[in-house]
Amino acid sequence: MNAEPMTRLHVSIAASILSADFGNLYRVVRKLERAGVDRLHLDVMDGHFVPNLTFGPDVVKAIRGLTRLPLDAHLMISEPSRYVDRFLEAGSDSVTFHVEVDEPDDQVRGTLAAIRDAGRAAGLAISPGTPASAVEPFADLLDIVMVMTVEPGWGGQRFMGECMPKVGEAREVFATRGREVAFHVDGGVNRDTAAVAGSERTDVLVVGSALFQRRLDTALEVDAVRKRAEAAQVESTTGTPVGVAATR
Repeated sequence: MNAEPMTRLHVSIAASILSADFGNLYRVVRKLERAGVDRLHLDVMDGHFVPNLTFGPDVVKAIRGLTRLPLDAHLMISEPSRYVDRFLEAGSDSVTFHVEVDEPDDQVRGTLAAIRDAGRAAGLAISPGTPASAVEPFADLLDIVMVMTVEPGWGGQRFMGECMPKVGEAREVFATRGREVAFHVDGGVNRDTAAVAGSERTDVLVVGSALFQRRLDTALEVDAVRKRAEAAQVESTTGTPVGVAATR
């Protein structure tokens, strides 16, 4: 009798451009496309919800003009309901904001509904100190749940592996409703943390500063992260260890 075929899983890589050279976005985008990333992750910070300040919808619009890759706008801002339309108009394919924002639940629901009504994917992000259950009241309006494995606001932080069980906990919330959503993991993901980051059947890994190190082959890094995450998913799903050759 033939052996059962090995489960094939795919992990998408979303490149965060937070650590990129904003003086030459065309070159950055071309480099990431050639490296084989699946999506671009755009970290929008307002200096209020988080202490850092990055960019707004005009930069998102400029990047939209440079690539056909899906653009994931991650809004780390205090008033997503006030600004979401501008990020939709700029060409974002998905808009994710934080469940911790100080807005009433009905306003959060309205913002999620507006994103979906525009034909885009709507998401909520969960910071390290927030339980996965926080997204439950909005489950019927979500296409994406983003689990933060660093504190939001800064790139280059240490990966917080202790946050990973939230992916499974959030998955249960949606499984009981018969719904499927995409699970993103954002923060500190690189080749060394990819196996842990992918082990909970994560759909999208956000990789940032690891792709912009000097003397680093970006394509090799993307390939290493993807392969290690996918191997971890196969092992967690089937119980069969999968060897992955070291990539240097």
